[in-house]
Amino acid sequence: MIERLHPRQNSDLKGHGIAEDQLINAWTTGRLHHAWLISGRKGIGKATLAYRFARFLLTHGNPASEKDTGPSLFCDDENLKMLPSSLDINPDSTIARRIAANGHADLQVIECGISDDGQRVQNVISVEKIRSIGHTMSLTAGEGGWRVIIVDAAEDMNPNAANALLKILEEPPPRSIILLISHAPSRLLPTIRSRCRQLKLNELKPEVIIVLLKKWLPELSQTELHSLAGLSDGSIGHALDLADSDGIALKRDLLQIMKDFPSLDMAMAHRFANRFTRRDSDAAWRTAVEIASRGLADIVISSARKNGLADRGYLTEEVAALSRLSKLAPAQKWIEAWETNNALFARAESMNLDKKQVMLNALTTMANVARTSV
Repeated sequence: MIERLHPRQNSDLKGHGIAEDQLINAWTTGRLHHAWLISGRKGIGKATLAYRFARFLLTHGNPASEKDTGPSLFCDDENLKMLPSSLDINPDSTIARRIAANGHADLQVIECGISDDGQRVQNVISVEKIRSIGHTMSLTAGEGGWRVIIVDAAEDMNPNAANALLKILEEPPPRSIILLISHAPSRLLPTIRSRCRQLKLNELKPEVIIVLLKKWLPELSQTELHSLAGLSDGSIGHALDLADSDGIALKRDLLQIMKDFPSLDMAMAHRFANRFTRRDSDAAWRTAVEIASRGLADIVISSARKNGLADRGYLTEEVAALSRLSKLAPAQKWIEAWETNNALFARAESMNLDKKQVMLNALTTMANVARTSV
C-alpha cells in the first residue's frame, strides 16, 4: 500500500493555480466571502486546497487591504508588491506543524468518523457536529485572526445537519470562513449552494498526474506512468488507488485477452479471473471491472473520435487492438455488451455472485460480439 499524506499534512498542490489565484485575490481585496464551496471529482486536491488556504489565513491573518500598513482600495503598486502572491506556507512553520498535527485552536474540521461518544463509526455528518460550528464561531479567535471551518464532505450531512448549516450561513460572524468540500454539489440544498461562492476544480491534466505519480511512485517506468495517468480520469487519488490495486498489470492482462477476440483463450481467461477468488481481492475486482467497462467504451470511442484514444493512456499496440475490435461489430453491439456487462457486475456486488464466473461471462460476452459481422 502506498503511504499517503493526509491533506492537512500535504503542502504540495499542482494543477489548480486558477483556483488559488481566486482565493488570493479575494483575500487581497478584502472581499473574502464567508463561505466557499470547493467542488470537483474525488482525488483531485479539493481538501488539499482547503487546508492550504486555512494555513494561509491562519498565518497571514486579516486581509492586507484592511491593515493600516497595507494598501487600501486605492493602493499603489509599491504596496501591492508587499502582498503574498501564492498560498505557499513553509511546512516547517509553527502554524503549519500545528495544522498538520490537527492541533490549531482556530481550525475546526467537520467530517464523518467516530461519534462524539467514541462508541460507533458514523457514515454521515450529524446535526450535533454542525451545531458545534456555531459554538466555535461564537468564540474569539485564539490568535486574533480568522476562524476556519472545513466540512469534508458536505454531501455527507444528514438533512438536519444541512438545515443547521444553512442557519449558520445566513448569519455569518465576522472573521470566520467556512470551506465546504463536495464531490457531488448537486446533492446539497440549493439554498446552501446559493449562499456560497463556488470554486469548481477541474480534473488534472495527464502531465500533472505524471509529475505527481513520479513523486509517490518513483520506481514506475514512463510507460506505466502514462498508463496510470490515462486511467485516472484526471484524479491523482484515483491513480494511486489503481496502483495500489495492481491496476497496471490488470489492464495489461485484460487487454492481452481482448487482443485475441473473437477468439477467447480460456486458459488465459481463467488465470485472469482466478485473481478474484481470494478474500483480499475486492480492490482488484473493482479495478478490473472499471478497466473492462472502460475497454468496451473505448472500442466505441476509437471509431467515433478523430483522435481516437490518444489521451486515454493506451500503448500504440493497444490502441491498434481496440481499433481493430471496433471494426469487427457495429458500435451498437459494443454498447449493448457494455450495458450487459455493467448490469452483470452490479448484480455481482449486490447479490454476492461468484466473481470469477462473472468475469468469465463478461469476457465471453465481449468475444461473442467480436464475432458479429459489421
